[in-house]
Amino acid sequence: MHSKTFVKKDLPPGRSTVTELAEFLSQAEQWLEAHAPRRKPTAELQWGEGSDSVALFRNLSFEEERAHIDETRAWQQAKSDAGYGSISWPEEYGGAGLPLSYENAFRRLESGFQTASTHEAVGITLDLVAPTVLAWGDDAQRARYVRPMRRTDEMWCQLFSEPGAGSDLASLSTRARRDGDEWVLDGQKVWTSGAQYADFGYILCRTDPTSERHAGITAFIVPMDAPGIEVRPLRQMTGGSSFNEVFLTDVRIPDANRLGPVGDGWKVAITTLGFERASVTKGGGGGSVGTFMRVSALSRHLGRNDDPVVRQQLAGLYIDGRLRALTAQRAGARLKAGGVPGPEGSIGKLQWTEGMRRTSDCVSTILGPRLVADSGEWGTYAWSEFVLGAAGYRIAGGSDEIQKNIIAERVLGLPR
Repeated sequence: MHSKTFVKKDLPPGRSTVTELAEFLSQAEQWLEAHAPRRKPTAELQWGEGSDSVALFRNLSFEEERAHIDETRAWQQAKSDAGYGSISWPEEYGGAGLPLSYENAFRRLESGFQTASTHEAVGITLDLVAPTVLAWGDDAQRARYVRPMRRTDEMWCQLFSEPGAGSDLASLSTRARRDGDEWVLDGQKVWTSGAQYADFGYILCRTDPTSERHAGITAFIVPMDAPGIEVRPLRQMTGGSSFNEVFLTDVRIPDANRLGPVGDGWKVAITTLGFERASVTKGGGGGSVGTFMRVSALSRHLGRNDDPVVRQQLAGLYIDGRLRALTAQRAGARLKAGGVPGPEGSIGKLQWTEGMRRTSDCVSTILGPRLVADSGEWGTYAWSEFVLGAAGYRIAGGSDEIQKNIIAERVLGLPR
């Protein structure tokens, strides 16, 4: 058992929730002070200091990426042991059982400290699969998997996309055939982030090829070390290989690993995609304050800050960032009121990738040939990995075209 720094208390009569939150943040700040150095304010960042990496997809060896994931997991485990790893989650699954406002307040506080940077494999485990299992798993599945996921003791991947079923996920062809109390899985998945580091996979399979596309899909939990699973890393144009293709040949799993009813896999997937679109906009990249400050510093360093074209582009980046923050606040308010992820996820995702496009255009204008020729100068050629990676995020988390369809059909009520 791990002792927790913060212990939830019943609110005494006459005590306001504001006072209780203030006490929580005071304890949290003391804990953060003891475990991480304060982050230098963004406005005080000095040109040429620290790493100049702005890569959206990291170019790391297997060992380097494993070390990065382990560092991120260690921070999540330390927070979990102190009571800050799953603040708004139920206590029976390792959470503190506190309102979402406490978790959001802690995140804002945490952002002021230098902690392990996140990794998509950890984000998938924490923000996508864990809430999906909490929503769709039976009592045994929630008891077995959620707590280890939230502490990152076990890592997960999401086995959705296929060579012939990317954005059109409902056309997937990976099969799951019932054989007594077991299911036999055959097929191929692709673009699977972190599969080479995952202990378990959350997979969608076609269980009834004769039914309508959406009705014949079922979700399963599959151990990634099961016989018949092969993971092959894919090299990205940015140099890294965090994505994979996964082959399944006669993979046998018990019916107890089925997530949700037979044929309801599409509903399970929609739940996950809602969490994905909500979480993908929380990261850095285009539109974030930190990225804007880096681009602004770049323009000043190269003497382009008086160029009217550059100034207009910088203004657009700042406006995008503010609008994205407001959209995130609106999505947070919906969740705080007890709702589920809504259209703000699709809107925010489009704002995020549009911010990346604007950022790429702006740094291309500022840098010119420095973007494609590595002179060794700090903070210049490093932007090439951002520009190359931005194209990938227009596909990841649901392509931009799919997000526009969702907004058109489900928000504006337009015909298909």
